Amino acid sequence: MRPDSPDEALAVVRKPLAHDSARLHVKGAATYIDDIREPAGTLHVAPGLSPVARGRILSVDLSAVREAHGVVAVLSAADIPGKNDVAPAYGDDPLFAVDEVIFHGQVVFAVVAETRDAARRAARLAKIDVEAVEPAVDFDAAIARGVTVLPDYEFGRGDAAQAVRASPKRLSGRFEIGGQEHFYLEGQVALAIPGEAGDLLVHSSTQDPTEVQHVVARVLGCPDSHITVETRRMGGGFGGKESQANQTAALAALAARVTGRPCKLRLDRDDDFIITGKRHEFRADWSVGFDEKGVVSAYDVQLDARCGCSADLSTGVVDRAMFHAANSYYLQDVAIRSRRLRTDTVSNTAFRGFGGPQGMLAIERVMDAIAHETGRDPLDVRKANLYAPGRDLTPYGMKVEETDTLPALIDSLEATSDYRARRAAIAAHNEGHPVIRRGIALTPVQFGISFTLVHMNQAGALVHVYQDGSIHLNHGGTEMGQGLFIKVAQVVAEEFGVPIDWVRITPTNTAKVPNTSPTAASSGSDLNGMAARIAASAIRERMAQVAAQMWGLPVDGVTFREGRVFGGNESISFRDLARRARESRVQLSEAGFYKTPRLDWDRATKTGRPFLYFAYGAACSEVAVDTMTGEMRVTRVDILHDVGRSLNPAIDIGQIEGGFVQGMGWLTTEELVFDAKGRLRTHAPSTYKIPVASDVPDDFRVALFDNANREDTIYRSKAVGEPPLMLGISVFSAIVDALHGLAPGRQVPLDAPATPERILFAAEALRG
Repeated sequence: MRPDSPDEALAVVRKPLAHDSARLHVKGAATYIDDIREPAGTLHVAPGLSPVARGRILSVDLSAVREAHGVVAVLSAADIPGKNDVAPAYGDDPLFAVDEVIFHGQVVFAVVAETRDAARRAARLAKIDVEAVEPAVDFDAAIARGVTVLPDYEFGRGDAAQAVRASPKRLSGRFEIGGQEHFYLEGQVALAIPGEAGDLLVHSSTQDPTEVQHVVARVLGCPDSHITVETRRMGGGFGGKESQANQTAALAALAARVTGRPCKLRLDRDDDFIITGKRHEFRADWSVGFDEKGVVSAYDVQLDARCGCSADLSTGVVDRAMFHAANSYYLQDVAIRSRRLRTDTVSNTAFRGFGGPQGMLAIERVMDAIAHETGRDPLDVRKANLYAPGRDLTPYGMKVEETDTLPALIDSLEATSDYRARRAAIAAHNEGHPVIRRGIALTPVQFGISFTLVHMNQAGALVHVYQDGSIHLNHGGTEMGQGLFIKVAQVVAEEFGVPIDWVRITPTNTAKVPNTSPTAASSGSDLNGMAARIAASAIRERMAQVAAQMWGLPVDGVTFREGRVFGGNESISFRDLARRARESRVQLSEAGFYKTPRLDWDRATKTGRPFLYFAYGAACSEVAVDTMTGEMRVTRVDILHDVGRSLNPAIDIGQIEGGFVQGMGWLTTEELVFDAKGRLRTHAPSTYKIPVASDVPDDFRVALFDNANREDTIYRSKAVGEPPLMLGISVFSAIVDALHGLAPGRQVPLDAPATPERILFAAEALRG
């Protein structure tokens, strides 16, 4: 493989090329699963849901369902030839409820009908009698019941509790952090098409085709090789299509196996909200010791996560919250503990950041509290606690090797955002405006990149060069709008020295690249880009040997650029060389494989290295808060983010903007409400508010920090998918800053999300 090239030598990589599907998106011509032309005889599936949250099933009368117009079959656990299990890991997520229900909306049966409307109408005719018991819904009920979905876990160093007591200054508190609905534009959907001899093709809107393949095979009781899963694109995923796509695909596949006909399931938006998991809600009980300058000497935190009715991905989600519970700060004595609480609600799951945002938000809340207690600027408190040489060991024992990047990035953003002058102007404004208060905050992000389950850090890619010089690219990553496909295509085009439009991007398919990891953990470009480069490099080397033999030159004297191949005073078009290579019986296909180096985290011993590197960023947000109504408006945002040497600056800036707005929504407008009976009351756009265009500040400035990755990643780039979401924490801290002026020195009683109601209650409490 060639060493990383300087920018001036690159023709395709690092160029701000448009998303490969951008024109199709604009024209409405991009094919999603619901747009695929349905084969003749396609049937439609609708789930039948539990009417209560928890209880023993006494009877299920489906006679009226079977007799309904258009119904072909009604499925239950008795129809499953394999295992009644769609869980990603622990075997505790049944496809259909049997004997008991464990959350409101759990799937009890499924209707297969000639039309989607007929299936949905029939599903409502079921009579399900459940002996209901009082569900445990919130933290207090879950703790009182004392049941967890996974064992408790902790790590740290020193005696944090004693160090807090011995500190010159001490604070403690409780902070609750709400969950978040994924609200992808394309809901959960799958189309299963039977083949011959038991084969099945499943079109699934999933971030993890391999997992869907495995789960469908498990449910059907057949080998994985009988199931092919294909995903061309998703209309958003954000983690909600990592494990949650399993059930939808399995229902469609089971229906296809039972009926022998193609079957499709597209969840209604309300059902999608109710059936699928969310971001984990957290409660942080913390105590911190510090000195007069705000430098932390000890931090002790209990992170309780409301996991829902099963384990799902809670091992990794809560572990990552713990890994990021220090964010970018050195903590001398530290204890980070967690409980994974079981509640009688839908099982929570992966969400962009995978627990990291919750752990990071808690420590940022603590930094604001320290600043208010000491009377110092919150930015100065943050800067005083950053990792530095000699203060570079994380609570889990990994050394932070890149301690200079974040301080330089923060200093740069502090200058370009004019932070100090704006803070002075805000203070002057607030003195004369008791109602409309302004606030500002500059918060950092340090996010570890890699799956913390080491074996998942691998990827495969398949590259073909055809005899006419056209190139076929396939890899295990999935495209959910984030621009992964165009980035990997740029890598392949660069390797062959051809224009980007010579590379044909093809759907992710388990029959082409097997045993892949989910497109998650911000590692899509790192893993798949490198696997594709390895494959393309092997083919290019073989083609170079053909040219070298043809011209009587050494192989290293052959170069590829501008669609041609050069050597000495000779050149040939890439297309002609591909034809000659085939005629010379040279293999023009390669399966590339890559595994992330330097990872050796051992969860049991709490030792090793869970991340290859850290991505850094910072955001400065300014808000205006109406303390009489609780309404809030973000007036300006400045972001400086570290993506290493960007593969595609246009795509990366788009990811930063979108991630920030999604993080802002999580912390301001998006509120999940479950009632005492365990029913989700915010299950539609009418009651659950994601940010809209008017919520995006008019003054929104995003820049990339020039900083080559010091690890040998693909073209020295850094991951960009998840870290920008946590830049939205700056908005929450700015709201806290605005409210703090109502009662300087007092702690602001505000939990997340900072909805207008919560802001108003906090303002009233401070005035009182």
